[in-house]
Amino acid sequence: PAGAAPAPAGPPAPAPPSYEAASARLEAIIRRLDSGEAELRETLDLCREGRGLVEFCAAELDAVGQGLEELRLDELVARLEAGAAGGGAAGAGRGERP
Repeated sequence: PAGAAPAPAGPPAPAPPSYEAASARLEAIIRRLDSGEAELRETLDLCREGRGLVEFCAAELDAVGQGLEELRLDELVARLEAGAAGGGAAGAGRGERP
């Protein structure tokens, strides 16, 4: 009926065990949607699941990016400390600028 509330989405899907598992499931969802064989309700459910997986993957990528940034900062601090301890000659002789 017009103006009827949408059906509840049901319980949220559990988080995938890994980025790779989420990515593989997303690929399966895309294949199913591209096949044109999914009915309306299944299409809606797949889109909802896919959105959750995309959000999970984005969060995983952000976390990994943050970890890489922290590693780069740690490396920079170590190089600066080594340079200060060595009289500012960090990287000298390796074609790097001090």
